[in-house]
Amino acid sequence: MLDFKNISVHYGHQDVLTNVTFRVNKGDRVGVVGPNGSGKSTLFKIVLGEMSTDTGELIIENDPRIGWTRQNPEPDHPDETLLEYSLRGIPGLSEMEAEMLELESDLEDPAKLKRYGELQTKFEHLGGYDIETRVKVALGGLGFTVEEFAKPFKSFSGGWRMRAELSRVLASKPDLLLLDEPSNYLDLPAVEWLQKFLKAYDGTLMLISHDRFLLRTLTDTIVEVDAGTATRYEGNLDYYLTEREVRYEHLKAAKENQDHHREQLQRFVDRFRAQATKASQAQSRQKQIDKLDEERIILPKRYTQSGRLRLAEPPQSGIEMFRCEDLVFSYDGVKNILNGITFNITRGDKVALIGYNGLGKTTLMRIIAGTRQPTSGKAIIGHNVIPGYLSQEFAETIPPDVSVYRNAKNVWDARGGGPEKQFRNQLGAFGFDENDVEKPAGVLSGGEKIRLAFLRLFLAAPNFLLLDEPTTHLDLDGRTMLQKALKKYSGTIFLVSHDIDFVRDVATSVLEITPSGIRSYPGGYDYYCEKKAEAAAAAKPQVASVVTKAPEKSLTSDGGQKLTSKELRQLRAQERAKTAPLVKELKKKVETAEKKIDELQAALDEASAELFNPTPTTDFAEVNRKVRTLQFEIDRYTAEWEEAAEKLENINTP
Repeated sequence: MLDFKNISVHYGHQDVLTNVTFRVNKGDRVGVVGPNGSGKSTLFKIVLGEMSTDTGELIIENDPRIGWTRQNPEPDHPDETLLEYSLRGIPGLSEMEAEMLELESDLEDPAKLKRYGELQTKFEHLGGYDIETRVKVALGGLGFTVEEFAKPFKSFSGGWRMRAELSRVLASKPDLLLLDEPSNYLDLPAVEWLQKFLKAYDGTLMLISHDRFLLRTLTDTIVEVDAGTATRYEGNLDYYLTEREVRYEHLKAAKENQDHHREQLQRFVDRFRAQATKASQAQSRQKQIDKLDEERIILPKRYTQSGRLRLAEPPQSGIEMFRCEDLVFSYDGVKNILNGITFNITRGDKVALIGYNGLGKTTLMRIIAGTRQPTSGKAIIGHNVIPGYLSQEFAETIPPDVSVYRNAKNVWDARGGGPEKQFRNQLGAFGFDENDVEKPAGVLSGGEKIRLAFLRLFLAAPNFLLLDEPTTHLDLDGRTMLQKALKKYSGTIFLVSHDIDFVRDVATSVLEITPSGIRSYPGGYDYYCEKKAEAAAAAKPQVASVVTKAPEKSLTSDGGQKLTSKELRQLRAQERAKTAPLVKELKKKVETAEKKIDELQAALDEASAELFNPTPTTDFAEVNRKVRTLQFEIDRYTAEWEEAAEKLENINTP
């Protein structure tokens, strides 16, 4: 499907991609990984025609329909609703439908009739008849409520606009799907929904992501972009993580040999270039050096610019780190973001806060950090508790126009300071050298910002870490480094993250925030998932729970005496008699729906045949309306059949 052949791209004097060659076959599910700034998004821009190559070519076979998310989605007109925007996921579909409606009024003209047939075939192939259903499913899965479908698109924030952009791309059923960090704007429940949706996607997928959960469960091939090259690994994420270490050791050994050989050649040139008898030999060796420089081996950035993350030993505190009682918070005094929240966190806990966006996770984090005060209720920090807050809005805690040096030095001085050399050693320990320390914090990469944030936390030595989406701008290795540091940390952690693997590995308990309140799960993420599954299973229709519990209640009589087998059979017969009318009614509904679906399907087949094999008297407008009506009726009776069949199955389940 996609054939990258010796592609090179340069930005000024920077070589972003150099002789990149790999292939993506139809049906491949490719994870594209690599450090931030390595050129992953550049590959997508080349595929989309947004960027040309300096050398090489990209061959796109079979003209696939490509789906991708734009970075700054905007509505077509100011009043365009969320649903209207999302329905524009297939370019030209709405225009096609409008033209078909216009042609329906006059199909006597053979040319118009032919055009109508072509449009209808293409419209059906693109999924035009069920696109609205697909869009609504995607919007709901990504956290939008039904009431929000009719709201103006411009009223949503940037993050929610990106969700809408993602929903319309997913619903468009492209042949090739390009997703660049799709989980960045999602909360954890939406990430889980996205994973399930993409699992069922049957096209070709290229996924740029640092989310190990998505990469591990959705891709079977990895392309690593690093040091200007792209390497394809014929295996899943775990295979790649193992195999890349083997390749790196080979590459490192080859580079050491190359560097040693170059040094030998250079010594000869330096020693004999001025001697007439050796000049030609020196010139020959200089040519060898030039060739080695052209073919020099470059080690991946992840090994040369990784830096370190450490956390200071936390000072002693009381047992209770934080407690809130009936906490309420409102930004405008009208609508409560948080309402009646009660929970506590004890020393040593590593708590993950889970819930949909908009329910107040970040607000609650700010209240604990002390940057916001509750509208009512209590929010109490424990004895000798020192919070260390890392905001997902970097500028909220670290001034972007202040240098790396000064951002760290201010914290160092506030904690009592010390020798300048000792402070400089701390900067170096977190990967900041003399070329970095005078940079404004705002120009740092995602990984550098996280390192600076944790350097400040290290210098401040808190015992209660408040981490709001700490992995958002980290690559695979940065996330692994952060994860290891937090697992070793002996203090208390309260975190919000959409990275499932990160939460699963770090958190020892879960708090779930919902519109109805907050609930504690005293176990890790897997325990939380297990309890949620049990709750979902217990929430079956009441009729099912009554019937399945009946035999358990009939083991003894009202007086507590054990029933005989005959009495037990009689009691069970009575229970069956109670549900018999409902069973009869449900069976009738199932049979009626099945019969009606068969009749409607036969009528639909007949109408479709008339469209594709018209007679001189065929009224295309009328037949087309009939087809749409029949499809709607089939969907309606199918939904009735499914509902009745499910209830019947629950009753019959012992």
